[in-house]
Amino acid sequence: MPPPADIVKVAIEWPGAFPKLMEIDQKKPLSAIIKEVCEGWSLGNHENFALQIADATNFYITEKNRNDIKNGSILRLTTSPYQTAVQLHERIQSSSMDAKLEALKDLANASRDITFAQEFINLDGISLLTQMVESGTERYQKLQKIMKPCFGDLLSFTLTAFVELMDHGIVSWDTFSVAFIKKIASYVNKSAMDTAVLQRSLAILESMVLNSQDLYHKVAQEITIGQLIPHLQGTDQDIQTYTIAVINALFLKAPEEKRQEMAHILAQKQLRSIILSNVIRSPTPINDEMAHQLYVLQVLTFNLLEDRMMTKMDPQDQVGSVTGLGELNDKVKEWITCLTLLLLCLFQNHVNPAVDFTQIPPGMLALDNMLYFARHHQDAYIRIVLENSSREDKHECPFGRSSIELTKMLCEILKVGELPSENCHDFHPMFFTHDRSFEEFFCICIQLLNKTWKEMRATSEDFNKVMQVVREQIMRALTLKPNSLDQFKSRLQNLSYTEILKIRQSERMNQEDFQSRPILELREKIQPEIMELIKQQRLNRLCEGTCFRKISSRRRQDKFWYCRLSPNHKVLHYGDLEECPQGEVPHDSLQDKLPVADIKAVITGKDCPHMKEKGALKQNKEVLELAFSVLYESDEYLNFIAPDKHEYCVWTDGLNALLGKEMTSDNTKSDMDTLLSMEMKLRLLDLENIQIPEAPPPIPKEPSNYDFVYDCN
Repeated sequence: MPPPADIVKVAIEWPGAFPKLMEIDQKKPLSAIIKEVCEGWSLGNHENFALQIADATNFYITEKNRNDIKNGSILRLTTSPYQTAVQLHERIQSSSMDAKLEALKDLANASRDITFAQEFINLDGISLLTQMVESGTERYQKLQKIMKPCFGDLLSFTLTAFVELMDHGIVSWDTFSVAFIKKIASYVNKSAMDTAVLQRSLAILESMVLNSQDLYHKVAQEITIGQLIPHLQGTDQDIQTYTIAVINALFLKAPEEKRQEMAHILAQKQLRSIILSNVIRSPTPINDEMAHQLYVLQVLTFNLLEDRMMTKMDPQDQVGSVTGLGELNDKVKEWITCLTLLLLCLFQNHVNPAVDFTQIPPGMLALDNMLYFARHHQDAYIRIVLENSSREDKHECPFGRSSIELTKMLCEILKVGELPSENCHDFHPMFFTHDRSFEEFFCICIQLLNKTWKEMRATSEDFNKVMQVVREQIMRALTLKPNSLDQFKSRLQNLSYTEILKIRQSERMNQEDFQSRPILELREKIQPEIMELIKQQRLNRLCEGTCFRKISSRRRQDKFWYCRLSPNHKVLHYGDLEECPQGEVPHDSLQDKLPVADIKAVITGKDCPHMKEKGALKQNKEVLELAFSVLYESDEYLNFIAPDKHEYCVWTDGLNALLGKEMTSDNTKSDMDTLLSMEMKLRLLDLENIQIPEAPPPIPKEPSNYDFVYDCN
C-alpha cells in the first residue's frame, strides 16, 4: 500500500552525526517537526534550529515552501535564519581581518536566501554594510599596500552581500546617503581597482539609477562619461558590459532636455569609436549580455531622433525653408537656381512644400535627412534630381515624397521612439561605424529607392509598390548583419528588383496554393489530424520544460526558474535555479507543483498581473508580448515571461490545449500551414504535373453489351 500523500520520506543531516531517515507529515506544523528532529539528537532549544535544503542553494525550509520537499530529499538541520543573521551580524564586525573576511564570504552566500535576508535586514544589516563601505574601507585602505588581495576580497564580499540583499526588493533604493554613493562612485573612478569590486560597484550604480530618479541625479553628479570610458578600453568583457549598462541607465533616466546634451558629450568622448574598436571588433566573441547592452545603446541613440520625427513644420514657412536643399558649396553655385526650380516640382504640394512636412511621423526629420543628403553627398543628390527632372512626368520619382515616406519607413524598421526590449540582442555593428549613422543609412536607402524605381519602370501610381520592394530589400540586407555601411550598400547591390522577383517566385513555389474543390476537401479532412499532431508536439515540449528568467532591476545577475509538465499531463512542476541548465531539469529537483485541474485560465499580455506593476516593463511592448500568467485557485497567479516568441507560443498553446481550448498562436498557424502543405504534397505525389479539374469528370455512358463480364467460378 503506497504511503499517504502527506507523508514525505527524507534524510536529515547534522554535522558530526549519521544522517537520519525520517518520515515527515506535511500536515504537522514545521516547528513540531524541527522539535522532533532535535530531540532525536538530544538538542535543546529547538526554536533556534531550522531545516535547509542540502544542496548548493542552502535555502531554508519555511511553511511557505515546505511543499517543495520531495520523497528522497536530503535536508540539513542548521541554526535558524534569525540565529544565523545575529551571528553573522556580530562576526562581520570582528577586529580580526581573517575572521571578518570569512564572515563576509558566508554573508554573501547566505544573502541569496530571502528568509535569511529578511532576518538580516531586520537587524539593520543593510545600514551596517553601508557604514562599512562608507567608513570601514578607510581602515582597509591603510592595509591595502601590505594586504592588497585581502582588501579586494573584503570589499568584494561586502558589496556582493549588499547587492544580493537589495535584489530581494525588501529595502528601497531611496534610503542611501550621498556619502555611500560617493564611496561607490570612487571605486569606479579609480584607474586601478580590483575587478570584482569594480563589477559590483558598476552594478550598484546601475541599479541606483534605474530604481530611483532622485539617486539618478546624485549618481550623475559623481560619475562622468570621461571616467567610464577607460573601463571600455580594457580587455575584460564583463567590465565593458557593466560600463555600457551604466551609460545606458544614465541615458535612459536622463530628463529629455539633457539627453541631447549627453549625446553631444558621448560624441566628444568618441564613445562610438571606442566601442567599435575595443568591443565590436575585439577578438573576444560578443556574449548575449554585451549584445543586449549594445542593442540598448543603439535604440537609445536612435530615440534621440524622436523629437524631430514628431515635430511638424509650420506651414507658414515658405519655400525658402525647403529650397535650402539647393544651397551647396561654391563649385556648384551655378546649379542653385536650376535645382531650386526643379526641386519644387518634386513635392506633392508645389505651391508650399512646407505642407508636406506637417505629417508626423516623420515630421522635420525627413527634411533633416534631405538636407544632409544634399550637403554631404552632393554628386548623388544632383544626379537623382537631374535624372528625375529629365524623365517623363509619369515616370518621375518624386524626391520630396520619397524622402518623407522613406524616413517614415526607416523609423518603423529601427523602432525609433520605442523603449528597448528586455530580451533583445539585435544590434547592428554598421550603426557604430559612423557618427551620423541614421543619416548615412537614409542616404544609401534613398539611392536604392531611385535605382529600384528605374528598374521597375515605375509611375506615380506604382509608388506604394516601389516602397514595398525597397522595404523588402532593406530588411533582407539588414538580416545579414553587415559590419559596415559599405558592406550594407554592397548587399543592397545584390538585391536588385530582378533578384527580389526571383526570391518571391521561389517562395511562392514553396508555398503552392491548391484551390480546387477536391483539394480543399482533402485539406479539411487532414486538418484535424495535423492539429492533433501540433497539440502533441506542444505538450511534449511542456514535458521537456523551459528555463525562464526572473526579471529584476539588476538584469545581468540573472535569477532563473524552470517549469515543466509531468509525463501524465496532470501537474506543472517548477522551482528556482542558480543558473540556466544545459539540459532538462528532473522533476524531483523542482520544489513547487501546480495541478493542471486547478488551472482556471491562461492570461496574456497587459492583462497579466506582473505587467500591471509599476516600472519600465509596463511600457515595454516586446516584454508585454512575451508575458503570460496561469490563474489558479482564488486569484493566485503563476507569472511567466518567455525567453522568446517561440517559447511564448509553445507554452500558451500547450496550456490552452491542457484546458481544452483552441490553440491560436502565430506559430500554430505557421506550423499548420507548413505541415498541411507537406502532407498534401505527399498525398498528391502521384498527381504531379497533372492538371487537376475543378469539377469531377462526367460518368460515362453504359456499354452496348456486357460480353466482357465473366464469372470467375
